[in-house]
Amino acid sequence: MKVLLALSGGIDSMYMAERAPELFPGASFAVAHCNFGLRGEESDGDEAFVRDWCGQKSIPIFVKRFDTADFAKSGGLSIEMAARELRYRWFEELCAQNGFDCVAIAHNADDNAETFFINLLRSTGTKGLRGMGNRGRIVRPILRIPRSDIRKWMAERGLRWREDSTNTSSAYKRNRLRAEVIPVLKEMNPSFLDAMQRTMDHICQVDDVANDYFLSVRDSVCRDGVVSVKNLLALKHPRYVLFRLVEPAGLTETALDNLWELLTSGRHLAGKVFEGRHGVVTGKAGWKLVISHK
Repeated sequence: MKVLLALSGGIDSMYMAERAPELFPGASFAVAHCNFGLRGEESDGDEAFVRDWCGQKSIPIFVKRFDTADFAKSGGLSIEMAARELRYRWFEELCAQNGFDCVAIAHNADDNAETFFINLLRSTGTKGLRGMGNRGRIVRPILRIPRSDIRKWMAERGLRWREDSTNTSSAYKRNRLRAEVIPVLKEMNPSFLDAMQRTMDHICQVDDVANDYFLSVRDSVCRDGVVSVKNLLALKHPRYVLFRLVEPAGLTETALDNLWELLTSGRHLAGKVFEGRHGVVTGKAGWKLVISHK
């Protein structure tokens, strides 16, 4: 098994790297490091640190430097989303070119809880509340380990890592959750992280059942991007199916509400247009909806 370790140089990734032979018995390893160029000398210091660690361990390393700010501006993305898209795209390229079976990402239990609340604020639906988990080649071997356990393990062994100065900035929602919200929840329930994980596990199970239902009725409602509103409204859970059908178009919650209200009102549908971030939903004669992508 060939495993690509995504290492930033921070405590979580270095913990994963130090424990990699235990986490992936018998595997061979290489390292991927992204230099996003967002923190000047500090970013370069992270790169040098990871390069040095790989040299000491005789582990091959791949390094990629990104103009993250320019990519974010040109794509209308936040810096966080731009960095995410850049790194995962590169990881896929490395896997295709070098035959890696998986990419190990060092998200921990605290990260998972923080992501849950970020997605809750964004109103992402059940998909965003499932937690991170494994996706395709992406694996997260330390996802159920709390950040406090990671710090303790590293400190007890005198192991080194790099601190990211932006982790203390209140400009990022994740940092505010980490510094202000999560500590209160842990104080209220010392087993908060375990409770959160169980909740996300339950959401995953329910979401899988809902997805099975959607797949079982989809073809009776939609063919080649054309939706029969009559067939849709005859379903037991029409609004959920509508949400899933138009989800790729990226409609806002308001647009989705307006579309649903129109479909259930019996009013004229032909010619009505609902634009989303990634596509358009257009009403046609004969109580049809056409879903097209930009």
